[in-house]
Amino acid sequence: MPEGHSVHRLARQLADLFEGQQLGVSSPQGRFAAGAALLDGRVLTRSRAHGKHLYLDFTAPGDSSDVLVLRSHLGIYGAWSFAGDETFAAASSIGAPRRLGERESGSAAAAVAYDDAGRVVPEAPVGAVRVRLAGEHGWADLRGPTLCVAESPEEAAAAAAKLGPDPLDPQADPEPFLAAAGKSRRPIGVLLMEQHVVAGIGNIFRAESLFRRGVDPMAPGTSLTREDLLELWEENVALMAVGVRVGRIITTDPEDRPGVPDTEAWPEHANYVYHRHGQPCLRCGATVLKTDLNGRGLYWCPSCQA
Repeated sequence: MPEGHSVHRLARQLADLFEGQQLGVSSPQGRFAAGAALLDGRVLTRSRAHGKHLYLDFTAPGDSSDVLVLRSHLGIYGAWSFAGDETFAAASSIGAPRRLGERESGSAAAAVAYDDAGRVVPEAPVGAVRVRLAGEHGWADLRGPTLCVAESPEEAAAAAAKLGPDPLDPQADPEPFLAAAGKSRRPIGVLLMEQHVVAGIGNIFRAESLFRRGVDPMAPGTSLTREDLLELWEENVALMAVGVRVGRIITTDPEDRPGVPDTEAWPEHANYVYHRHGQPCLRCGATVLKTDLNGRGLYWCPSCQA
């Protein structure tokens, strides 16, 4: 499941590609047909993320007060794909959008087709495309999301209010996280994955932030001081910001991967404990362990996090 940094990158990419454009919105698969009909022909005016939820605001042409929100959650299987002409590119792209006709085989791009309004004509959808956004120079397809709804701004705000603070939001107040975690007897390794406690942290950020702060994943939230919890929050703020910038979860410090910049650290030099069970800890040499916690694999160093 994509962690919060990926959804924030998607929000930036969709804004780069489509913001300010009147979009064609359809549901080739048919499962979102009613929602697509409500959004079709509207202007994308805002793209943002909160945790693992993506929010796209669509405004009626000529009426800025008439707003509907497309809210989605990728879940385990969801993904966006992008394609368009040679101008269809985004600085924050998660893998550059391909030009028309390009394939993994490396074949040359086919001739681009435009309609009478000068907009790119999308290719026929491949697979179960839940939502297609078609703009002036290209399109984006959403497949397999856990959640995909068209709703009012009030409904979208109510959904966001159920989530914890997002470490990638520069305006976020960590107090709700500190309060919720500090009064819970559940393991901190569980609490960091609870989206109503803190939004956007997934399995990798959980393991790596706990390791970097030397916190036992099984420690109850009530056993940690306010300073401990604030340090965990700040650790995730910093690590997730790197994830947005690099496009990968890179949690190692430069001194632990000498000569390897963070942009080239994936995968061998990327993390301290995640997927390194059975290997020596990069800090102390003890064997990194893995166990199951709340249905997810947990990685930790029994020495550094004692």
